[in-house]
Amino acid sequence: MANTSSRTLRLLSLLQTHRYWPGPELAVRLGVSVRTLRRDIDRLRELGYPVEASRGVDGGYQLAAGAALPPLVLDDEEAVALAVGLQAAAHGGVAGIAESSVRALTKVVQVMPPRLRRRVDALRAMTVPVTWGSAAPSTDPAVLTALAQACRDTERLEFGYTARSGERTDRHVEPLRLVSLGRRWYLVAYDLGRHDWRSFRVDRIDAPRTTGARFLPRSLPAEDAAAFVRASTDQVPGWTVEVLVAAPTARVRKMVERWGTVDDAGDGRCRLTMRVDSLDWPAMLLGAIGADFEVVSPPELLDHVRGWARTFERATGPA
Repeated sequence: MANTSSRTLRLLSLLQTHRYWPGPELAVRLGVSVRTLRRDIDRLRELGYPVEASRGVDGGYQLAAGAALPPLVLDDEEAVALAVGLQAAAHGGVAGIAESSVRALTKVVQVMPPRLRRRVDALRAMTVPVTWGSAAPSTDPAVLTALAQACRDTERLEFGYTARSGERTDRHVEPLRLVSLGRRWYLVAYDLGRHDWRSFRVDRIDAPRTTGARFLPRSLPAEDAAAFVRASTDQVPGWTVEVLVAAPTARVRKMVERWGTVDDAGDGRCRLTMRVDSLDWPAMLLGAIGADFEVVSPPELLDHVRGWARTFERATGPA
């Protein structure tokens, strides 16, 4: 018979595999008596797992939904599938869950055996992501995970960074937060070489490595990390897009998520503001919203939309 701890983990794994287990069958699978099984069930309940029991000849056990999510036990295949799925979500394919996906991926990778990490890395390396025209540059989930762990552990980082000009420099920083903004990831960190706060585009970071040195977090000169990144990106060449949309504010805000800001403009309209480096993205978003709109600025967006309209008109032909 296995020791109590390993047997408890085995019991939890079995309960997560099937919705319902007859008591005698579960005891046989674990190689214990029915009385010992009952004690193990009580131990799981003490740990926060909501195990329901039914009495009688056909009595048994099953996991129920609880008030909080307790730790899960995953087999090898499930762990690999979870990591790969979180990596895909970290690319921002589903609005609003990219940051949560990175946090979850960080926890999974931290406890994953090396043999499973190799399988995940192989799947990632052999998978070609599909992007639309001017989609943002791809961000390596392994880099995101390394940065997230350093932020969480308040551990100093070293990495190579390629600036917009193409110049590559070595950076030594104290990482604070990762921010997902405008289909891109940014690292907010205190740059020890330049003695100031910086936001780094994660797709331009390579070979991040922790130094083992811990630090006390400094005060960020902004309301939060997202506000700091917004202020930083406003200084980068591109366009600030402002559009009046004839649609409810709540509906547009739900569609836009972190890609811009949406404020009520009265009369059933809202004001959409975005900072972009390509006008394709706001044009696609406005088409997806499917409501009348008025371009306030920049005038280049109006010309861009007109060009798209002519392209679609030629494609559809005369009415």
